Amino acid sequence: MREFRFSGLSLSGDAIRGSVYAPSRRAAAKRIQVLSNQHDFETELVEERRTYRYKVRHPSGQIVRGEQKAYSRAEVVEALERLGLQVIAISKKTSLVSRRPPSTDLVMFVRLSANMLRRRLAFDEILNLLITDTTNRSLRQVIRDLSSDLRGGVDPKQAFMKHQHALGKFTAYMLGLAASSGNMAEMFEATARYLERKDEFRKSVRSAMITPAVTLAVTFAAFIWFIVYIIPSMASLFLEYNVEIPTLTRMSLSTAAWFDVNGWWTFLVVAVLLIVGILLGRSTRGKLFIHKHMIRLPYIGPLLHKMNLEVFCRVFSVLYSGSSENHDVMKIAAEATGNTYLEERVKSVTVPMMMARGADVIAAMEASGVFLPMMIARFRSGSETGGIRESAEEMADFYERETNLKMETAVETIKTVTAIVISILVGLLTIVTAESALIQPSASDIMFSPS
Repeated sequence: MREFRFSGLSLSGDAIRGSVYAPSRRAAAKRIQVLSNQHDFETELVEERRTYRYKVRHPSGQIVRGEQKAYSRAEVVEALERLGLQVIAISKKTSLVSRRPPSTDLVMFVRLSANMLRRRLAFDEILNLLITDTTNRSLRQVIRDLSSDLRGGVDPKQAFMKHQHALGKFTAYMLGLAASSGNMAEMFEATARYLERKDEFRKSVRSAMITPAVTLAVTFAAFIWFIVYIIPSMASLFLEYNVEIPTLTRMSLSTAAWFDVNGWWTFLVVAVLLIVGILLGRSTRGKLFIHKHMIRLPYIGPLLHKMNLEVFCRVFSVLYSGSSENHDVMKIAAEATGNTYLEERVKSVTVPMMMARGADVIAAMEASGVFLPMMIARFRSGSETGGIRESAEEMADFYERETNLKMETAVETIKTVTAIVISILVGLLTIVTAESALIQPSASDIMFSPS
Protein backbone atom coordinates (compact mmCIF):
# COMPACT_ATOMS: atom_id res chain seq x y z
CA MET A 1 0.00 0.00 0.00
CA ARG A 2 1.24 3.49 -0.88
CA GLU A 3 0.79 6.49 1.39
CA PHE A 4 -0.68 9.77 0.12
CA ARG A 5 -1.01 13.06 1.98
CA PHE A 6 -3.74 15.50 1.06
CA SER A 7 -4.32 19.12 2.07
CA GLY A 8 -7.16 21.53 1.44
CA LEU A 9 -9.58 24.06 2.91
CA SER A 10 -12.90 23.57 4.67
CA LEU A 11 -15.97 25.70 3.92
CA SER A 12 -15.06 27.91 6.88
CA GLY A 13 -11.54 28.46 5.54
CA ASP A 14 -9.73 26.16 7.98
CA ALA A 15 -6.73 24.18 6.74
CA ILE A 16 -7.32 20.45 6.36
CA ARG A 17 -4.56 17.85 6.17
CA GLY A 18 -4.61 14.08 6.35
CA SER A 19 -3.28 10.90 4.78
CA VAL A 20 -4.72 7.80 3.14
CA TYR A 21 -3.32 4.45 2.05
CA ALA A 22 -4.12 3.09 -1.40
CA PRO A 23 -2.56 0.81 -4.04
CA SER A 24 -2.49 3.61 -6.65
CA ARG A 25 -2.91 7.37 -7.05
CA ARG A 26 -6.31 6.88 -8.70
CA ALA A 27 -7.56 4.79 -5.76
CA ALA A 28 -6.20 7.40 -3.35
CA ALA A 29 -8.03 10.17 -5.24
CA LYS A 30 -11.31 8.25 -4.90
CA ARG A 31 -10.83 7.79 -1.15
CA ILE A 32 -9.94 11.44 -0.69
CA GLN A 33 -13.04 12.45 -2.67
CA VAL A 34 -15.21 10.35 -0.35
CA LEU A 35 -13.64 12.08 2.67
CA SER A 36 -14.13 15.45 0.98
CA ASN A 37 -17.84 14.80 0.48
CA GLN A 38 -18.27 13.54 4.04
CA HIS A 39 -16.45 16.41 5.76
CA ASP A 40 -17.12 19.27 3.32
CA PHE A 41 -13.63 20.40 2.30
CA GLU A 42 -11.94 21.23 -0.98
CA THR A 43 -8.81 19.24 -1.87
CA GLU A 44 -5.91 21.40 -3.09
CA LEU A 45 -2.86 19.12 -3.11
CA VAL A 46 -2.18 15.37 -3.06
CA GLU A 47 1.39 14.16 -2.47
CA GLU A 48 2.75 10.62 -2.43
CA ARG A 49 5.28 9.56 0.16
CA ARG A 50 8.35 8.43 -1.77
CA THR A 51 11.80 7.13 -0.96
CA TYR A 52 14.65 9.56 -1.69
CA ARG A 53 18.33 8.72 -1.97
CA TYR A 54 20.66 11.35 -0.57
CA LYS A 55 24.36 12.11 -0.55
CA VAL A 56 25.56 14.51 2.18
CA ARG A 57 28.77 15.74 3.73
CA HIS A 58 29.20 15.39 7.48
CA PRO A 59 30.77 18.30 9.45
CA SER A 60 33.82 16.04 9.84
CA GLY A 61 34.16 15.96 6.05
CA GLN A 62 32.94 12.39 5.63
CA ILE A 63 30.62 11.66 2.69
CA VAL A 64 27.48 9.78 3.76
CA ARG A 65 24.85 8.13 1.56
CA GLY A 66 21.43 6.92 2.65
CA GLU A 67 17.69 6.81 2.03
CA GLN A 68 14.79 8.76 3.54
CA LYS A 69 11.04 8.63 3.02
CA ALA A 70 9.27 11.95 2.54
CA TYR A 71 6.47 13.63 0.62
CA SER A 72 8.80 15.98 -1.25
CA ARG A 73 12.46 16.68 -1.93
CA ALA A 74 12.23 19.88 0.14
CA GLU A 75 11.28 17.87 3.25
CA VAL A 76 14.39 15.71 2.88
CA VAL A 77 16.63 18.76 2.45
CA GLU A 78 15.13 20.45 5.51
CA ALA A 79 15.50 17.32 7.68
CA LEU A 80 19.13 16.79 6.65
CA GLU A 81 20.11 20.42 7.13
CA ARG A 82 18.57 20.41 10.62
CA LEU A 83 21.08 17.68 11.44
CA GLY A 84 23.92 19.94 10.33
CA LEU A 85 24.62 17.98 7.12
CA GLN A 86 25.55 19.60 3.82
CA VAL A 87 23.34 18.25 1.03
CA ILE A 88 25.27 17.25 -2.09
CA ALA A 89 22.64 15.32 -4.08
CA ILE A 90 19.08 14.04 -3.67
CA SER A 91 17.17 11.84 -6.11
CA LYS A 92 13.97 9.81 -6.10
CA LYS A 93 14.41 6.08 -5.73
CA THR A 94 12.65 4.34 -8.60
CA SER A 95 11.62 0.71 -8.31
CA LEU A 96 9.57 -1.05 -10.96
CA VAL A 97 8.84 -4.06 -8.75
CA SER A 98 7.90 -4.00 -5.09
CA ARG A 99 9.72 -7.04 -3.73
CA ARG A 100 8.16 -8.93 -0.88
CA PRO A 101 10.54 -10.21 1.82
CA PRO A 102 11.17 -13.98 1.74
CA SER A 103 8.92 -15.95 4.06
CA THR A 104 11.92 -17.25 6.04
CA ASP A 105 13.09 -13.69 6.80
CA LEU A 106 9.57 -12.65 7.80
CA VAL A 107 9.22 -15.65 10.11
CA MET A 108 12.60 -14.84 11.68
CA PHE A 109 11.59 -11.20 12.25
CA VAL A 110 8.37 -12.13 14.07
CA ARG A 111 9.99 -15.01 15.99
CA LEU A 112 12.91 -12.87 17.24
CA SER A 113 10.48 -10.10 18.19
CA ALA A 114 8.36 -12.57 20.17
CA ASN A 115 11.41 -13.98 21.98
CA MET A 116 12.72 -10.54 22.94
CA LEU A 117 9.27 -9.36 24.03
CA ARG A 118 9.10 -12.30 26.42
CA ARG A 119 12.36 -11.02 27.90
CA ARG A 120 10.57 -7.69 28.45
CA LEU A 121 12.62 -5.61 26.01
CA ALA A 122 10.97 -2.42 24.78
CA PHE A 123 9.53 -2.76 21.28
CA ASP A 124 11.34 0.31 19.90
CA GLU A 125 14.60 -1.18 21.15
CA ILE A 126 13.75 -4.48 19.47
CA LEU A 127 13.13 -2.72 16.16
CA ASN A 128 16.47 -0.89 16.40
CA LEU A 129 18.27 -4.18 17.00
CA LEU A 130 16.52 -5.89 14.10
CA ILE A 131 17.28 -3.03 11.69
CA THR A 132 21.01 -3.74 12.04
CA ASP A 133 20.56 -7.53 12.10
CA THR A 134 18.23 -7.93 9.07
CA THR A 135 20.01 -8.64 5.78
CA ASN A 136 17.01 -8.41 3.44
CA ARG A 137 16.72 -4.84 2.13
CA SER A 138 12.94 -4.70 1.72
CA LEU A 139 12.31 -6.08 5.22
CA ARG A 140 14.94 -3.79 6.72
CA GLN A 141 13.18 -0.81 5.12
CA VAL A 142 9.83 -1.98 6.52
CA ILE A 143 11.30 -2.25 10.04
CA ARG A 144 12.93 1.17 9.68
CA ASP A 145 9.60 2.72 8.60
CA LEU A 146 7.76 1.01 11.46
CA SER A 147 10.26 2.35 13.96
CA SER A 148 9.95 5.86 12.54
CA ASP A 149 6.13 5.81 12.47
CA LEU A 150 5.76 4.41 16.00
CA ARG A 151 8.20 6.98 17.39
CA GLY A 152 6.22 9.68 15.59
CA GLY A 153 3.01 8.68 17.35
CA VAL A 154 1.29 6.89 14.45
CA ASP A 155 -1.40 4.44 15.53
CA PRO A 156 0.19 0.92 15.68
CA LYS A 157 -2.56 -0.70 13.61
CA GLN A 158 -2.20 1.95 10.93
CA ALA A 159 1.60 1.71 10.99
CA PHE A 160 1.58 -2.07 10.43
CA MET A 161 -1.31 -2.17 7.95
CA LYS A 162 0.58 0.30 5.79
CA HIS A 163 3.04 -2.53 5.11
CA GLN A 164 0.52 -5.32 4.48
CA HIS A 165 1.91 -5.73 0.93
CA ALA A 166 5.24 -6.82 2.47
CA LEU A 167 4.12 -8.50 5.70
CA GLY A 168 0.87 -10.01 4.48
CA LYS A 169 -2.59 -8.76 5.40
CA PHE A 170 -3.14 -11.10 8.34
CA THR A 171 0.38 -10.70 9.74
CA ALA A 172 0.15 -6.91 9.56
CA TYR A 173 -3.25 -6.99 11.26
CA MET A 174 -2.07 -9.28 14.06
CA LEU A 175 1.14 -7.35 14.75
CA GLY A 176 -0.71 -4.02 14.72
CA LEU A 177 -3.29 -5.44 17.10
CA ALA A 178 -0.51 -6.79 19.33
CA ALA A 179 1.34 -3.46 19.41
CA SER A 180 -1.79 -1.71 20.67
CA SER A 181 -2.80 -4.39 23.20
CA GLY A 182 -1.62 -5.44 26.62
CA ASN A 183 -0.58 -9.00 25.67
CA MET A 184 1.97 -8.08 23.02
CA ALA A 185 4.34 -11.00 23.66
CA GLU A 186 1.52 -13.56 23.49
CA MET A 187 0.14 -12.25 20.20
CA PHE A 188 3.59 -12.02 18.62
CA GLU A 189 4.20 -15.62 19.73
CA ALA A 190 0.90 -16.73 18.16
CA THR A 191 1.70 -14.87 14.93
CA ALA A 192 5.19 -16.41 14.82
CA ARG A 193 3.74 -19.87 15.25
CA TYR A 194 1.16 -19.17 12.56
CA LEU A 195 3.85 -18.05 10.11
CA GLU A 196 6.04 -21.05 10.93
CA ARG A 197 3.17 -23.45 10.32
CA LYS A 198 2.21 -21.62 7.12
CA ASP A 199 5.79 -21.89 5.86
CA GLU A 200 5.91 -25.55 6.83
CA PHE A 201 2.54 -26.09 5.13
CA ARG A 202 3.84 -24.50 1.93
CA LYS A 203 6.93 -26.71 1.95
CA SER A 204 4.81 -29.81 2.62
CA VAL A 205 2.49 -29.03 -0.29
CA ARG A 206 5.49 -28.38 -2.51
CA SER A 207 7.00 -31.73 -1.55
CA ALA A 208 3.71 -33.59 -1.85
CA MET A 209 2.32 -32.09 -5.05
CA ILE A 210 4.44 -29.53 -6.88
CA THR A 211 7.79 -31.35 -7.00
CA PRO A 212 6.32 -34.70 -8.19
CA ALA A 213 4.13 -32.86 -10.73
CA VAL A 214 7.11 -31.03 -12.22
CA THR A 215 9.18 -34.24 -12.23
CA LEU A 216 6.45 -36.15 -14.04
CA ALA A 217 5.91 -33.30 -16.53
CA VAL A 218 9.61 -33.21 -17.43
CA THR A 219 9.75 -37.00 -17.68
CA PHE A 220 6.69 -37.15 -19.97
CA ALA A 221 8.17 -34.37 -22.15
CA ALA A 222 11.43 -36.30 -22.48
CA PHE A 223 9.49 -39.51 -23.22
CA ILE A 224 7.42 -37.89 -25.97
CA TRP A 225 10.50 -36.23 -27.51
CA PHE A 226 12.32 -39.59 -27.54
CA ILE A 227 9.35 -41.45 -29.05
CA VAL A 228 8.43 -38.76 -31.59
CA TYR A 229 11.89 -37.62 -32.69
CA ILE A 230 14.83 -39.84 -31.61
CA ILE A 231 13.40 -43.32 -32.35
CA PRO A 232 11.83 -42.34 -35.73
CA SER A 233 15.11 -40.68 -36.77
CA MET A 234 16.94 -43.96 -36.25
CA ALA A 235 14.20 -46.23 -37.63
CA SER A 236 13.53 -44.12 -40.74
CA LEU A 237 16.90 -45.24 -42.14
CA PHE A 238 15.40 -48.68 -42.67
CA LEU A 239 12.24 -47.48 -44.41
CA GLU A 240 14.13 -47.33 -47.71
CA TYR A 241 14.60 -51.07 -47.47
CA ASN A 242 12.03 -53.80 -47.30
CA VAL A 243 12.77 -54.40 -43.65
CA GLU A 244 10.14 -55.55 -41.19
CA ILE A 245 9.78 -52.89 -38.45
CA PRO A 246 8.97 -54.16 -34.89
CA THR A 247 5.56 -53.30 -33.43
CA LEU A 248 6.56 -50.65 -30.88
CA THR A 249 8.92 -48.96 -33.34
CA ARG A 250 6.16 -48.95 -35.97
CA MET A 251 3.81 -47.31 -33.42
CA SER A 252 6.50 -44.71 -32.69
CA LEU A 253 6.76 -43.94 -36.43
CA SER A 254 2.98 -43.55 -36.68
CA THR A 255 2.97 -41.20 -33.68
CA ALA A 256 5.77 -39.14 -35.22
CA ALA A 257 3.88 -38.92 -38.52
CA TRP A 258 0.76 -37.72 -36.69
CA PHE A 259 2.75 -35.04 -34.86
CA ASP A 260 4.31 -33.91 -38.14
CA VAL A 261 0.82 -33.11 -39.41
CA ASN A 262 -0.85 -31.93 -36.19
CA GLY A 263 2.07 -30.91 -33.95
CA TRP A 264 1.68 -27.12 -34.23
CA TRP A 265 -2.07 -27.30 -33.67
CA THR A 266 -1.55 -29.53 -30.66
CA PHE A 267 1.07 -27.18 -29.22
CA LEU A 268 -1.17 -24.14 -29.84
CA VAL A 269 -4.21 -25.76 -28.18
CA VAL A 270 -2.15 -26.86 -25.15
CA ALA A 271 -0.59 -23.38 -24.81
CA VAL A 272 -4.00 -21.65 -25.03
CA LEU A 273 -5.53 -24.04 -22.49
CA LEU A 274 -2.56 -23.48 -20.16
CA ILE A 275 -2.81 -19.68 -20.39
CA VAL A 276 -6.60 -19.74 -19.93
CA GLY A 277 -6.19 -22.08 -16.96
CA ILE A 278 -3.63 -19.77 -15.32
CA LEU A 279 -5.84 -16.70 -15.85
CA LEU A 280 -8.92 -18.48 -14.52
CA GLY A 281 -6.91 -19.80 -11.56
CA ARG A 282 -5.95 -16.25 -10.62
CA SER A 283 -9.52 -14.97 -10.80
CA THR A 284 -11.81 -14.98 -7.77
CA ARG A 285 -14.09 -17.67 -9.18
CA GLY A 286 -11.12 -19.72 -10.31
CA LYS A 287 -9.52 -19.67 -6.88
CA LEU A 288 -12.87 -20.55 -5.32
CA PHE A 289 -13.25 -23.55 -7.65
CA ILE A 290 -9.66 -24.76 -7.13
CA HIS A 291 -9.72 -24.40 -3.34
CA LYS A 292 -13.15 -26.04 -3.14
CA HIS A 293 -12.01 -29.16 -4.97
CA MET A 294 -8.47 -29.15 -3.57
CA ILE A 295 -9.73 -30.24 -0.16
CA ARG A 296 -11.79 -32.97 -1.86
CA LEU A 297 -8.86 -34.62 -3.61
CA PRO A 298 -8.38 -38.27 -2.69
CA TYR A 299 -5.74 -38.95 -0.07
CA ILE A 300 -4.12 -35.48 0.02
CA GLY A 301 -7.37 -33.45 0.20
CA PRO A 302 -8.30 -34.29 3.82
CA LEU A 303 -4.78 -33.35 4.93
CA LEU A 304 -4.98 -29.95 3.23
CA HIS A 305 -8.42 -29.42 4.77
CA LYS A 306 -7.16 -30.20 8.28
CA MET A 307 -4.16 -27.90 7.80
CA ASN A 308 -6.56 -25.08 6.91
CA LEU A 309 -8.67 -25.84 9.97
CA GLU A 310 -5.57 -25.92 12.17
CA VAL A 311 -4.73 -22.36 11.11
CA PHE A 312 -8.36 -21.31 11.65
CA CYS A 313 -8.40 -22.76 15.19
CA ARG A 314 -5.05 -21.24 16.11
CA VAL A 315 -6.05 -17.73 15.00
CA PHE A 316 -9.52 -18.11 16.53
CA SER A 317 -8.03 -19.12 19.88
CA VAL A 318 -5.86 -15.99 19.94
CA LEU A 319 -8.56 -13.49 18.99
CA TYR A 320 -11.69 -14.99 20.58
CA SER A 321 -12.98 -12.89 23.45
CA GLY A 322 -16.48 -14.22 24.10
CA SER A 323 -18.06 -10.87 23.20
CA SER A 324 -20.55 -10.01 20.48
CA GLU A 325 -17.73 -8.92 18.14
CA ASN A 326 -16.67 -12.47 17.34
CA HIS A 327 -18.05 -12.35 13.81
CA ASP A 328 -14.96 -10.26 13.03
CA VAL A 329 -12.83 -12.98 14.61
CA MET A 330 -14.49 -15.51 12.29
CA LYS A 331 -13.66 -13.40 9.25
CA ILE A 332 -10.02 -12.89 10.24
CA ALA A 333 -9.50 -16.56 11.09
CA ALA A 334 -11.06 -17.62 7.77
CA GLU A 335 -8.85 -15.20 5.82
CA ALA A 336 -5.77 -16.54 7.61
CA THR A 337 -6.36 -20.09 6.30
CA GLY A 338 -5.54 -19.05 2.73
CA ASN A 339 -8.40 -21.22 1.43
CA THR A 340 -10.78 -19.05 -0.60
CA TYR A 341 -13.63 -21.57 -0.43
CA LEU A 342 -13.49 -21.88 3.36
CA GLU A 343 -13.27 -18.09 3.66
CA GLU A 344 -16.26 -17.60 1.35
CA ARG A 345 -18.43 -20.09 3.25
CA VAL A 346 -17.63 -18.48 6.60
CA LYS A 347 -18.31 -14.96 5.31
CA SER A 348 -21.47 -15.86 3.37
CA VAL A 349 -23.05 -18.35 5.80
CA THR A 350 -21.51 -18.35 9.27
CA VAL A 351 -21.09 -14.61 9.83
CA PRO A 352 -24.55 -13.60 8.46
CA MET A 353 -26.17 -16.20 10.71
CA MET A 354 -24.34 -14.83 13.73
CA MET A 355 -25.20 -11.21 12.90
CA ALA A 356 -28.69 -11.28 11.40
CA ARG A 357 -30.30 -14.35 12.95
CA GLY A 358 -28.57 -14.27 16.29
CA ALA A 359 -27.40 -17.88 15.99
CA ASP A 360 -24.69 -19.10 18.32
CA VAL A 361 -21.17 -19.79 17.15
CA ILE A 362 -21.59 -23.58 16.94
CA ALA A 363 -24.80 -23.56 14.85
CA ALA A 364 -23.36 -20.96 12.51
CA MET A 365 -20.14 -22.93 12.02
CA GLU A 366 -22.05 -26.16 11.40
CA ALA A 367 -24.23 -24.50 8.74
CA SER A 368 -21.20 -23.51 6.63
CA GLY A 369 -20.37 -27.14 5.80
CA VAL A 370 -16.60 -26.64 5.88
CA PHE A 371 -15.89 -27.60 9.51
CA LEU A 372 -15.36 -31.26 10.36
CA PRO A 373 -17.74 -33.07 12.77
CA MET A 374 -14.99 -33.68 15.35
CA MET A 375 -14.16 -29.99 15.45
CA ILE A 376 -17.85 -29.04 15.79
CA ALA A 377 -18.29 -31.53 18.64
CA ARG A 378 -15.24 -30.21 20.50
CA PHE A 379 -16.39 -26.60 20.06
CA ARG A 380 -19.86 -27.55 21.29
CA SER A 381 -18.49 -29.09 24.49
CA GLY A 382 -16.28 -26.04 24.96
CA SER A 383 -19.30 -23.77 24.50
CA GLU A 384 -21.23 -25.64 27.18
CA THR A 385 -18.37 -25.27 29.68
CA GLY A 386 -17.40 -21.72 28.67
CA GLY A 387 -14.09 -22.83 27.17
CA ILE A 388 -14.42 -22.23 23.41
CA ARG A 389 -11.03 -20.58 23.29
CA GLU A 390 -9.36 -23.55 24.98
CA SER A 391 -11.22 -25.93 22.66
CA ALA A 392 -9.92 -24.07 19.62
CA GLU A 393 -6.36 -24.24 20.92
CA GLU A 394 -6.71 -27.98 21.63
CA MET A 395 -8.05 -28.65 18.13
CA ALA A 396 -5.20 -26.64 16.59
CA ASP A 397 -2.63 -28.72 18.49
CA PHE A 398 -4.46 -31.96 17.59
CA TYR A 399 -4.62 -31.14 13.87
CA GLU A 400 -0.96 -30.08 13.92
CA ARG A 401 0.17 -33.41 15.34
CA GLU A 402 -2.11 -35.41 13.03
CA THR A 403 -1.15 -33.59 9.83
CA ASN A 404 2.57 -33.75 10.65
CA LEU A 405 2.41 -37.53 10.92
CA LYS A 406 0.17 -38.11 7.92
CA MET A 407 1.90 -35.58 5.67
CA GLU A 408 5.19 -37.44 5.96
CA THR A 409 3.44 -40.66 4.90
CA ALA A 410 1.63 -38.86 2.06
CA VAL A 411 4.85 -37.33 0.74
CA GLU A 412 6.62 -40.68 0.76
CA THR A 413 3.66 -42.39 -0.97
CA ILE A 414 3.48 -39.76 -3.70
CA LYS A 415 7.25 -39.96 -4.23
CA THR A 416 6.98 -43.76 -4.51
CA VAL A 417 4.17 -43.52 -7.09
CA THR A 418 6.17 -40.93 -9.03
CA ALA A 419 9.23 -43.19 -9.02
CA ILE A 420 7.11 -46.13 -10.27
CA VAL A 421 5.65 -44.08 -13.14
CA ILE A 422 9.12 -42.85 -14.13
CA SER A 423 10.43 -46.42 -13.99
CA ILE A 424 7.64 -47.60 -16.31
CA LEU A 425 8.39 -44.82 -18.82
CA VAL A 426 12.12 -45.56 -18.72
CA GLY A 427 11.35 -49.27 -19.19
CA LEU A 428 9.23 -48.52 -22.27
CA LEU A 429 12.00 -46.36 -23.71
CA THR A 430 14.51 -49.16 -23.10
CA ILE A 431 12.30 -51.70 -24.90
CA VAL A 432 11.70 -49.43 -27.90
CA THR A 433 15.40 -48.57 -28.12
CA ALA A 434 16.33 -52.23 -27.93
CA GLU A 435 13.84 -53.04 -30.72
CA SER A 436 15.32 -50.37 -32.97
CA ALA A 437 18.85 -51.52 -32.24
CA LEU A 438 18.01 -55.13 -33.17
CA ILE A 439 16.69 -54.28 -36.65
CA GLN A 440 19.00 -56.14 -39.07
CA PRO A 441 18.32 -55.75 -42.78
CA SER A 442 19.43 -58.72 -44.83
CA ALA A 443 21.80 -58.50 -47.77
CA SER A 444 18.96 -59.13 -50.20
CA ASP A 445 16.97 -56.23 -48.66
CA ILE A 446 19.89 -53.88 -49.29
CA MET A 447 20.59 -55.19 -52.82
CA PHE A 448 16.96 -54.98 -54.00
CA SER A 449 16.04 -51.73 -52.25
CA PRO A 450 15.06 -48.81 -54.53
CA SER A 451 18.02 -46.54 -55.22
